[in-house]
Amino acid sequence: MNAAVDISGLTKAYAMDGETVHALRGIDLEVPEGDFVSIMGASGSGKSTLLNLLGCLDRPTAGRIVLGGEDVTTLDDDRRSEIRASRIGFVFQSYNLIPQLTVLENIEVPLYYQGQLDARGRQRSRELAEMVGLAERLKHRPTQLSGGQQQRVAIARSLVNDPRFILADEPTGNLDSATSEEILHLLLELNAQGKTIVMVTHEPDIGRLGKRIVRLHDGEVASDERLDTVEVRIQKSEVGSRRSDAEGHSDFPNP
Repeated sequence: MNAAVDISGLTKAYAMDGETVHALRGIDLEVPEGDFVSIMGASGSGKSTLLNLLGCLDRPTAGRIVLGGEDVTTLDDDRRSEIRASRIGFVFQSYNLIPQLTVLENIEVPLYYQGQLDARGRQRSRELAEMVGLAERLKHRPTQLSGGQQQRVAIARSLVNDPRFILADEPTGNLDSATSEEILHLLLELNAQGKTIVMVTHEPDIGRLGKRIVRLHDGEVASDERLDTVEVRIQKSEVGSRRSDAEGHSDFPNP
């Protein structure tokens, strides 16, 4: 199986008050295509630093990050921006929607910046809005939506360029438990359709919804646990059934 992400010797150090702070210390990690990896660890363990490096938002001090066969650590800023826009989908805890834009326009933003906002791109944006259950709210603005609905917009936006993988940073951190289950179910459905997901979370129950848990401690990989297939299937079924009971259905249409 091809690797969506391949990390070797990844190190990140910062100079603070005359001292060197090591945020990451030689991490090795491979994420095959179609995997669902939960990154966990205490505050200060390096989770956010790792996510920023994977998203080409920062550069490592040492080591390699290979995304889809291309070493992004050797590329200039323009090429890294292209990869960030075309291969990576971002889902943030705070949604990061543009308040002046409608639901549909927020989903279209990545296409606009790539010069691909044509009829086909607009149609794909509408299909994604429908996929996440917002077909009736295309003209609403973020302030007119619930937190769960805003996160659904963010997930649709992350998919509009058909990225190689999705980076989710505490995607349920600002949501109540019922809404969190809906968002997690959506991520599980996307993973079942083949999307690679790397999710940062501090909640054990949420972390175990993935196929694998990588725990960080003081900038190092403390453990890398591949979850039992049966357990994952049970967890997915429980989340899906709870949403089905609440809304009368559990499946999202294919993108």
